[in-house]
Amino acid sequence: MAKKKKTSFVCQSCGYEAAKWLGRCPGCGEWNTMREEILAEEETGGIRLGLGDKEKPRPIMEVTVEDLPRFSSGSAELNRVLGGGIIPGSMVLLVGDPGVGKSSLTLRVSAEVARQGRAVLYVTGEESTRQIRMRADRLNALAEKLLVVSETNLDTIAAHVAEVNPTLLIIDSIQTMYRSDIASAPGSVSQVRECAAEILRIAKTSGIAVFVIGHVTKDGTLAGPRVLEHIVDTVLYFEGERNADYRVLRAVKNRFGSTNELGIFEMREVGLLDVPDVSRLFLSDREEDSGTVIIPTMEGTRPLLVEVQALVAATPYVPPRRTSDAVDIKRLQLLLAVLEKRVHLAMGGADVYVKVAGGIKVGEPAADLGLCVAMSSSFAGRIIAPKTVIFGEVGLSGEVRAVSQAEGRVAEAKRLGFNRVILPKKNLSQIKKSFSDVTLMGVETISEALKAAMPRR
Repeated sequence: MAKKKKTSFVCQSCGYEAAKWLGRCPGCGEWNTMREEILAEEETGGIRLGLGDKEKPRPIMEVTVEDLPRFSSGSAELNRVLGGGIIPGSMVLLVGDPGVGKSSLTLRVSAEVARQGRAVLYVTGEESTRQIRMRADRLNALAEKLLVVSETNLDTIAAHVAEVNPTLLIIDSIQTMYRSDIASAPGSVSQVRECAAEILRIAKTSGIAVFVIGHVTKDGTLAGPRVLEHIVDTVLYFEGERNADYRVLRAVKNRFGSTNELGIFEMREVGLLDVPDVSRLFLSDREEDSGTVIIPTMEGTRPLLVEVQALVAATPYVPPRRTSDAVDIKRLQLLLAVLEKRVHLAMGGADVYVKVAGGIKVGEPAADLGLCVAMSSSFAGRIIAPKTVIFGEVGLSGEVRAVSQAEGRVAEAKRLGFNRVILPKKNLSQIKKSFSDVTLMGVETISEALKAAMPRR
């Protein structure tokens, strides 16, 4: 039976395929990214029939429903982000900047799982086994059932998996793996896509949980084809500066849990450690000053108190700047328009800068009222009443609307020693639990909130 080579022009940025070379990729719009790649050798001259051992269609009523048997990763923060633990047969993609701690976290998880009596296979394509051992000594990540191998050939890795039959498989990283039947270089779109598909097949057929580490591009997105995010079950992004002490782990896709959960880790000499009390971490260095407000935001099921800082300064430049790396600029402009129209604060000729301490991104509507109070405080140069927490959604007419999980937000504020909470009046009647030593102030408009937050002496 004859064989022929199948070639295609593939965009190295997004994975778009075309039969001929194009100067500009129709998929992502990038220029000069189309490269000719030999995808595979196909057999011709015959037709294959029959299902063989493949699963056949059956009525959905006959499909049994069972609870997925999760097992612990050894990290409470990672378990939270994953939705309760690691699921056998799942494939997790871990993405982050170089040096952010991806390999340190996966090595720590490998050791914790191995100490539970489960076999773990750690495959590295970027380091030698001696380098892995040196890092394991530093991180105290040594375990009898933790097996390491330095290999990039996926066929050889599949043979190792069949021999070891691990509970957890670590691939570090997917960009270094290659299949011998594909002529493209490791890291190319074809290699990354086909290797990921083969690893997924191994995970689903054998019930092995797989963690795959991926590289990122200069703009912080996943390197390689976009289809890679669709192949895996969970996509986790590691955020944080290399020189900072803590890292943020969030899920942007999770078939087995919520994508709203957040995991916080602190980088120390012994590796990444869980930070269970995140609110105290973000409020440890705060100083009371104008433009500073504490907002209780919800990250999944976790209430999190964050410090919002606003700076409103007059400027001779037109148009004035509105800058924030933690709040959506369009929402910021909307709130400024409400303050100008409903409260008559003339901020149209001032620059507005908003920052959230710790680099946390705030996107829920419950932060609206706190943002308005912070900007008004900075504009007027008046300090917010001490030990005050503010939350609520703001409408275009200046009304303050109710938000979800108000009781949990108040409970977190009380736990951290705050004794005044400004919240929507509708939420005040919905709170069933009694909070001693906490003054709850329900407001219906922004004007009422500003009077309560900055009382005249």
